[in-house]
Amino acid sequence: MSTTEQVRCQAQGPLRRIILNRPHAINALTTAMVEAVEAMLKEWAGDDAVTGVTIEGAGDKGLCAGGDVVAVRRGVLEGGDFRRFFRSEYAMNSLIDSFPKPLAVFQDGLVLGGGVGVSAHAGLRVVTARTRMAMPETNIGFFPDVGALFLLSRAPGETKQHGAHP
Repeated sequence: MSTTEQVRCQAQGPLRRIILNRPHAINALTTAMVEAVEAMLKEWAGDDAVTGVTIEGAGDKGLCAGGDVVAVRRGVLEGGDFRRFFRSEYAMNSLIDSFPKPLAVFQDGLVLGGGVGVSAHAGLRVVTARTRMAMPETNIGFFPDVGALFLLSRAPGETKQHGAHP
């Protein structure tokens, strides 16, 4: 079972808990985080002792503020491969979508951008009165999507802009 400073893992009997652990940044995702989550899920998918997984965010502000765009920008300026983050993030999202065991994500508080990818593909999503979902990167003309358009096009009922009138 792998754990990093930014992603904690707890075992409670047959349940495994993944805790995104950057509360000061509302658990904004780094490449190391998405790679750690993907590695854990791959390990547990084939482990008969694991019967379910949860994903949650540390702190009280929210599940995840999306990708850490500051870290991605810094990596680009340092000559790094910015595509690695997105490849890793999309691979993690795909694994969450196809995970063969019950996987519940607690969408409490802010769920932004990549946080939508971490949670919306899960088989079980728990929302609260504090849940606020958004894709704020669209305000700067950037829309990596994380599958949001696919999911919204299949959402039951109606989707309305906050404050919109029928």
